[in-house]
Amino acid sequence: MNSWKKEGIVYEIYVQSFNDSNNDGIGDVRGIIQKLDYLKDLGVNILWLTPIFESPLVDNGYDIADYRKINPQYGTMDDVDEMIEKAHEKGLKIVMDLVVNHTSDKHEWFEKSKQSRDNEYSDYYIWRDPKEDGSAPTNHGSAFGGSAWEYCPERKQYYLHLFAKEQPDLNWDNEQMRKAIYDTMRFWTEKGIDGFRMDSISFISKPKEFSDAPVVENKEYGAYYYGISNGRNIHKYLHEMYEQVLSKYDLITIGETPHTDVEEGEKYVDPSREELDMVFQFEHMHVDYGEYGRYSDVSFKLSDLRHDLDQWQKGLSWNSNYLGNHDQPRIVSRFGNDRKYREKSAEMLAMLIMFQRGTPFIYQGDEIGMTNVDFKSINEMRDLEAYNTYERFMKLGISKERALTMVNRKTRDNGRTPMQWNSKQNAGFSNAEPWIEVNPNYKEINVEKDLENKDSIYRFYQKAIDLRKSNEILIDGAYALIAADDSDIIAFVRESGNQKILVICSFADKKIKFNNPFKGKGGKLLLSNYETAKPELNDVIYLQPYEGRAYIVG
Repeated sequence: MNSWKKEGIVYEIYVQSFNDSNNDGIGDVRGIIQKLDYLKDLGVNILWLTPIFESPLVDNGYDIADYRKINPQYGTMDDVDEMIEKAHEKGLKIVMDLVVNHTSDKHEWFEKSKQSRDNEYSDYYIWRDPKEDGSAPTNHGSAFGGSAWEYCPERKQYYLHLFAKEQPDLNWDNEQMRKAIYDTMRFWTEKGIDGFRMDSISFISKPKEFSDAPVVENKEYGAYYYGISNGRNIHKYLHEMYEQVLSKYDLITIGETPHTDVEEGEKYVDPSREELDMVFQFEHMHVDYGEYGRYSDVSFKLSDLRHDLDQWQKGLSWNSNYLGNHDQPRIVSRFGNDRKYREKSAEMLAMLIMFQRGTPFIYQGDEIGMTNVDFKSINEMRDLEAYNTYERFMKLGISKERALTMVNRKTRDNGRTPMQWNSKQNAGFSNAEPWIEVNPNYKEINVEKDLENKDSIYRFYQKAIDLRKSNEILIDGAYALIAADDSDIIAFVRESGNQKILVICSFADKKIKFNNPFKGKGGKLLLSNYETAKPELNDVIYLQPYEGRAYIVG
């Protein structure tokens, strides 16, 4: 892997909520251009953009109708060209979202595919005949609720959609379709982009024969991923993609791989296999799942989070280090304490992300400690998944109050409210009414306020980023977990040669004691989110609530 990839720090931009340049209530490409200096000053050097392509926006742009056209609400292709050029001038690289497990049902390919069973595009998607009684081929459910099969009268067949019915799944067994995808990738690389984040890539290889999936408690349908995730030809197709496209350019590749274990994950990133640079795994995103999946009203156990992070640190050639993104709630609300210790817990989590082995990912707004939203009604939400989940809870007889509470905790809209730039109208995001409401706490939590405060979360992110960039140990050094049984702490060591960096992250809301495993060796404090932290490394360390520390040992 090239050095710039290992040294990179990625900042995810959820485009429609980042910055609105033309005051229509929707973020856009020119809005990104206006904030390039802000991003450079933060210290990140890779920008990942959520989809900006032509789309009906059933799933906020992850239903693409044309891979080579820009949705007018985000701007023009000229705007994109200018963004790429100006980003590169500032030393910032651009990563685009590659959504090729499915398209929109408005895509030309699908419009033609559904017309008949014997045209050029008829096999571009996953079609199956009904059962004898006319019902769906299997009991697979969609990730967003309902059946994963939709009947098409024109063909008298069902098509597969693992997500919304407006997102039909592509048939990667069709060589012509794969070539069309590769041509699209070349189109964007020739424009100068620097890589791809590949959406739901572990689902692209489907089985030849589908069979029913197990139905778990509180579910009407079988698991959407059963028999599908990490399919029979997944590695064959990704290696082909590498040979046809990725090997020809200096690109960074990040695969989203739900329902993938460590052993399978390593196959994606093992350099000798020539597939991807890194993957987004989801095991640590499932630590607070329960009776109702991600929407269960439960909290995570630190031991589970530590175990999941540790096994992926040890098991992969290279990791992607993240705690949140556009599909997850805010990290300080989920893993920290957004009530009493918002600033300190946000800073501690920044250290955890920055100092593990792998590429750190920052989601927009986390650098100022943006929090979840307390939506007062399901009608305030915009996420299709949230609506469908709420309706399912109603059918299960759950009260409206509890259903709203459960959906509130995990709705993807928590991470999709507008970026909070200042305390003015609509948090400085737009002069028009935003497409989704601004979090009401924007007057207390915003970029302008953080920039004025030398001890802010934003300033702490800068320090953590600078420390990572200036310490080769934090980039290429080996990783080892310590204090594996501590009920309040995630601690680990990064090591290269005779040099060690000890990282301690407290998840406790009280003062706690930590026994230094390197007794008598001494050391020097590199970073802490508390000014009271002593500069020397003692045998016994007393940590404040949600304190994070990094020491050079010896």
